[in-house]
Amino acid sequence: MQNIWPVVCFLAGFLLAWLVLRGRGREAEASLRELSADAAARHHQALDNVLAPVKASLEKVDARMHELEKARIGAYAALEEQVRGLAQSQSQLRTETGRLVAALRTPAARGNWGEVQLRRVVEMAGMLEHCDFLTQAVAGGEEGRIRPDLIVRLPGGKTVVVDAKTPLEAYLRAVESDEAARKACLADHARQVRAHLSALGRKSYWEQFDSAPEFAVLFLPGECFFSAALEADPGLIEFGVQQNIVLATPTTLIALLRAVAYGWRQEKLAENAAEISALGKDLYKRLSDMGEHWVRAGKGLERAVEAYNSAVGTFENRVMVTARKFADLKTAPLGVEIAPLEPVEKSVRRIEEISADSLSSSE
Repeated sequence: MQNIWPVVCFLAGFLLAWLVLRGRGREAEASLRELSADAAARHHQALDNVLAPVKASLEKVDARMHELEKARIGAYAALEEQVRGLAQSQSQLRTETGRLVAALRTPAARGNWGEVQLRRVVEMAGMLEHCDFLTQAVAGGEEGRIRPDLIVRLPGGKTVVVDAKTPLEAYLRAVESDEAARKACLADHARQVRAHLSALGRKSYWEQFDSAPEFAVLFLPGECFFSAALEADPGLIEFGVQQNIVLATPTTLIALLRAVAYGWRQEKLAENAAEISALGKDLYKRLSDMGEHWVRAGKGLERAVEAYNSAVGTFENRVMVTARKFADLKTAPLGVEIAPLEPVEKSVRRIEEISADSLSSSE
């Protein structure tokens, strides 16, 4: 029995220690839980503080992306509308080009269009019809009656003949053809232009019109007609010069006509200078004649002054001396006096004689 009590005491002590340790473990576990929760809360707060600016930036980026997306959608819509309008314009242009090509296939319409283009060029160059050029003049040549489209009058009585009857059939075919046939049509266009150059050279316009230089101008009513023909036949310009024919587009013809207009202005200035010289001589002669009249008038005034002074002297010495004696004799009316007569002492200013020497010296 005595051996059991120590065992019981040991078990009781162990049980008591176990109970105490278990209570403390629960307290430690609760404290640990509290510390973990506090650490987690602090960690979340730190993360929120760090990520808040990033979140705000991301929200701004997201809003900007939405704005850009809206702008992109609007831009695409506007671009689509513009493309649609461009397609419609292209279609209308194609239709109008087709109509123009169809109209230009008629020789009369093509001729009228060329004349209209020629008139516009002449007007833009300042060469008005009533003073600087003649249209539709007719002359006789070896091939019958010839009719250029324009005759430009140059200063000094010279003239330049311009022809605008350009063949455009092959070029119009090229406009309507595909890529394979276009090259052949443009080559045909160049051959037509070369043939027309030869025909104009044979007409010898410069021999049919007075004072015309030995060349004529072939007017192509569009830059495209010239460039297409020159691309297919680079020797057209040299060939035209050999035929005494100068190829001209609206741009080059405007330059040529502006040069002619400048020549007319210089001619007008020369005429004005000659007229001014004649007017100056006439004015000089009239001033000389008027000066002579003023000299004669001055001399007449001098003689009148001399006669006046002589009459005053005689009147004072011969008449007024006796008249004043009435006042001395108290027979004159009371308060009435005879004023003395004074001679004129001022002389007439003479006009300097006008002569060529004096005029040249004053200049």
